[in-house]
Amino acid sequence: MKVSVVIPLYNEQENINLLYSELKEVLDGIDAEYEILFINDGSEDESLALLRSINSNDSQVKLISFQKNYGQSAALKAGFERSLGEVIVTMDADLQNDPHDIPKLMSCINQGYDLVSGWRKKRVDSLKKRISSKIANRVRNSIIRDNINDTGCMLKAYRKDAIKGLEIYSGMHRFLPVLLKMRGAKVVEIEVNHRARRFGKTKYGIKNRLWKSLIDTFIVLWMKKNYINLQIKEEL
Repeated sequence: MKVSVVIPLYNEQENINLLYSELKEVLDGIDAEYEILFINDGSEDESLALLRSINSNDSQVKLISFQKNYGQSAALKAGFERSLGEVIVTMDADLQNDPHDIPKLMSCINQGYDLVSGWRKKRVDSLKKRISSKIANRVRNSIIRDNINDTGCMLKAYRKDAIKGLEIYSGMHRFLPVLLKMRGAKVVEIEVNHRARRFGKTKYGIKNRLWKSLIDTFIVLWMKKNYINLQIKEEL
């Protein structure tokens, strides 16, 4: 089974080499062929130069680079489309996701799940960020009832067949668990390690993110209701 690790990033020059070294250590220790896809989402620092250097020296590393910043959903979509693995693992580039959790995600995939979603139960972010995330998750869960505690965690593993043909619009990457459940996928959430950010700063404003998440939640609710109605009509 080939594994593709997809990593969107924007202005993470301090973290790239450390992440790459840690990833290689973990992936070299699993019994699977693998590739690493870095998606440079229009970085304005030295991220692209560092990624090009890694790419030129390691055939297992692929690089996709956008000329401007399109956001995580677009970056993930590009990574999904270019991945060659039967399993796709996604993670952030800021070192807060722990690569050592990848074998645990893979174990769940091997048990028959289509999506394994990470849950940062013990988050080490600022109090403001933790509270806003809890509010967003509870509001989303009360509206669309996806039974996911931490949909914003980027550390996830997917069977590529499960996401084939799935359109990922702006902001929709946070709703992949419920979108896949609508298609009949087997989804599980497991606890993963969460680490403090050592370098750089978060790229997402809390206020704008909360409003955007709320709007997206109602869009997904509409999609869910229409999907259920369509299924009922087909059965009749």
